Amino acid sequence: MLKKLKTNPLNFDVIIIGGGLAGLSSAIHLSKSKLDVLVIEKNSYPKHKVCGEYISNEVLPYFEFLGIDVFKLGAKKINRFELSTPKNKVVKANLPLGGFGISRFCLDFELSKKATDNQAIISQDTVEDIQFLNDRFSVKTKLTTYTSTIVIGAYGKRANLDVKINRNFIKNKSPFLAVKTHLIGNFPEDLVALHNFDGGYCGLSKVENNSINVCYITDIEAFKKHRDIEDFQQKVVFKNSALKAVFKNSKSVFKTPLTISQISFETKNPIENHIIMCGDTAGMIHPLCGNGMSIAIRSAQIASLLIIQFFNGEIKDRQALEKQYLREWNTEFKSRLKTGHIVANLFSKNRIAEVLISITKLIPSILPQIIKRTHGKIMTVK
Repeated sequence: MLKKLKTNPLNFDVIIIGGGLAGLSSAIHLSKSKLDVLVIEKNSYPKHKVCGEYISNEVLPYFEFLGIDVFKLGAKKINRFELSTPKNKVVKANLPLGGFGISRFCLDFELSKKATDNQAIISQDTVEDIQFLNDRFSVKTKLTTYTSTIVIGAYGKRANLDVKINRNFIKNKSPFLAVKTHLIGNFPEDLVALHNFDGGYCGLSKVENNSINVCYITDIEAFKKHRDIEDFQQKVVFKNSALKAVFKNSKSVFKTPLTISQISFETKNPIENHIIMCGDTAGMIHPLCGNGMSIAIRSAQIASLLIIQFFNGEIKDRQALEKQYLREWNTEFKSRLKTGHIVANLFSKNRIAEVLISITKLIPSILPQIIKRTHGKIMTVK
């Protein structure tokens, strides 16, 4: 595709709202095809985010296509998984595909540099409104107003924009709180661990600078019964002996942990008001399944390929584009998200969780099969 001569600096082929994994991956992919791309991101880079920071190896061929080598950035190769219950029963397994650990601080920054290298524009700004009229988008920000043919929503789990465009899920409050920090201490580089405690679960894995990424999610009402994060950890989280050992034998990298609330796992629509939603904006898998980052990246690939076909004339109109994206999203992710909900629901019930761990110890092949159902296959590059 030949890049067209740009006559209006406020007009773009594609505007991407949100500069996280999905948004930046799409920006690189689309700009490689000579489309005029604008990413609107409210934060500057680099920045830490509340995230599990483990990614399945399924994304590696696509990252190679985008020009990203995570292992040159220091990503840790991970091939083992460990799961424990609040009563400290433990089960272990090898990861079917394997994965790697890398911080969002590092990866998002690298993706942003690659996007700008490919002539995508990144604007630090906040979107206030989106209007769709006469087959064009008008995107109003705090600083100005842009227009585009396509808008991709990749702004994360929850935002004021969801209220503005009247998304159904935003009307319901979510009871979940997530907490993330980095620790310096002893933890195997090749392991991702998921340790359950009463009312929540915590993921741990090493990232590129040898920090241990620690990210847990809990019921916010249960959390409110305690004075602060430290009190909650001492009285609830540390009842899991594996978590207690990691925290007690490590030093915190962050002055204070990062937190986010109102995390919603409700079903979302991948298309809203003609906006193509990607990553957590389109649907979020429970962190218990540890594959949200891969889903974000894969959804960016699906959207980008279809958008390129649309601009090339291979997809005849917007309606066909939206139908095809919805079809491919459901084919790729609907089953994964459903399995994630079921698994998270079962492990939220302590007695059932203890029974499930006992069963997986007796039949070790069960755990890898569950992991496969929440992960995709190696991504092919077209």
